[in-house]
Amino acid sequence: MGIPVLIKILISLTIILVANKVIKNLAISILAGTATLALWSGHSISEIGSIAWKEFSHLDNAMLSAIIFLVIWLSSQMAKAGIMGDLVNTIKAKLSVKGAIAVLPAIIGLLPMPGGAIFSAPLVDDCDEKSIIDPVLKTKINYWFRHIWEYTWPLYPGLILTSNIVDLPIWQLFLLGIPMTLAAVITGYFFLLRKVKNQDIVKQKAGKGILKLIAPIVVVIVVYIIILIFFPKISQISKYLPMSIGLISAMILLQFERPLTASDWKTVIINKKPVIMVLIVVLVSIYGAFIEARMPNGVLLMDQMRIELDNLGIPIITLIMIIPFVSGLATGITVGFAGASIPIAMSLLGSDPAFYQILSTVSLAFSFGFMGVMMSPVHICLIVTNEHFKTSLVKSLTSLLPLIISMLIFALLYSQVIIRAIFL
Repeated sequence: MGIPVLIKILISLTIILVANKVIKNLAISILAGTATLALWSGHSISEIGSIAWKEFSHLDNAMLSAIIFLVIWLSSQMAKAGIMGDLVNTIKAKLSVKGAIAVLPAIIGLLPMPGGAIFSAPLVDDCDEKSIIDPVLKTKINYWFRHIWEYTWPLYPGLILTSNIVDLPIWQLFLLGIPMTLAAVITGYFFLLRKVKNQDIVKQKAGKGILKLIAPIVVVIVVYIIILIFFPKISQISKYLPMSIGLISAMILLQFERPLTASDWKTVIINKKPVIMVLIVVLVSIYGAFIEARMPNGVLLMDQMRIELDNLGIPIITLIMIIPFVSGLATGITVGFAGASIPIAMSLLGSDPAFYQILSTVSLAFSFGFMGVMMSPVHICLIVTNEHFKTSLVKSLTSLLPLIISMLIFALLYSQVIIRAIFL
């Protein structure tokens, strides 16, 4: 009997973490983990090259890279134009440092874009005027509050995909996810915000109204929605194209509103930060391609894991927790775990399940899968946040464990007790 797929995935992720801690180079570390998983899955060298090239040359990968560039450019443009400073001052004028440091990444979290945490990280930094907050704590606050909407915000692709898979309208998933979002806020306050000491700072006069300041963000969301509703064929070209158009639209609007000089644009565009980020994103997507690929025997990796766990006689509810969590851990993206594991979780219910069973299973599988995403060393938002604050990937992940465990416990109670009590 060979090594189980679950063990192979976990070891490949461990290699990424350990290698990054030892050699301090995330790109090489991801390559090492990817090569380990690919070879262990039985792929030949030529197959490895073929899968990697197919992912690398895919239009979605190019568009994802474009989004990383555009996100960083828009963030830099907003900073150069004074929007970032005004936004931070306006929020701090209305809230304490403790409140502002959570609200700002939450606002940016309304943008359903990969790597969006790089947008909010400078805002979190600006809240800490005296630089007295531990960088690891700022990393966790930015990362955590950036993602509180994933359970419920209808614009997130992972929720849209889940709606399609389970054949439930998006508004039902929106309502279903509200308690999980509230739990994420409470958990974030208890484990993170309580540790932030409010600083005695001279509050500057608030800038323009907050809606005026977040206009670029609103433009991105509005353009994104308009394209999805009225021009769906654009998203068929690439799922990332609507967001790219939204980001470009926001940059154009901001240039009219607060024009930058040619010299300013030169410093915005000519920047090595997005190049490094894109390299890491490309490598992460290639790792994800091997998670989603068929093994040489024709079986999907995640299906093989389900078969192996099922053969061990593991209870169905445990499978519904384990498979999405590991899938999220391995892919580092909500769409990845939803596409790979939600169909498996639903299939475990058998034919014609009751409505409460569907809701309970979707809630449990999605919550566990997303917690796997939040603990993934290949999650782009975690990577870019660590890069910004110059913090350790391993330390960031291990210190998130209390929050993750709390959310998993609540997800289990919510799905198995509260939902059943309401609908039974």
